[in-house]
Amino acid sequence: MPSIRPISDLRNSANDISDFCRQSREPVYITRNGTGDMVVMNIEEYEHQMALIDLYGKLAVAEAEISYGAVGEDFMTVAKQMRERIHGTV
Repeated sequence: MPSIRPISDLRNSANDISDFCRQSREPVYITRNGTGDMVVMNIEEYEHQMALIDLYGKLAVAEAEISYGAVGEDFMTVAKQMRERIHGTV
């Protein structure tokens, strides 16, 4: 069940809203004059969401490239190259 609070709670109970977001990892929806106005969320959850959006964007680009005929690289070859860069020649 989403947490929906009026904008006056943001001013009067900011610490409570912050604690709720941190503990529950859920956003709080803020209303103004009875309609949705903004969302408050934990910074870690926000960064996680932004990373997912970035990843989905990169996956969409890769899928588009493949659909236009781009040839990818073999996973095992790339993984081996990455291991060599990190740990030295295997």
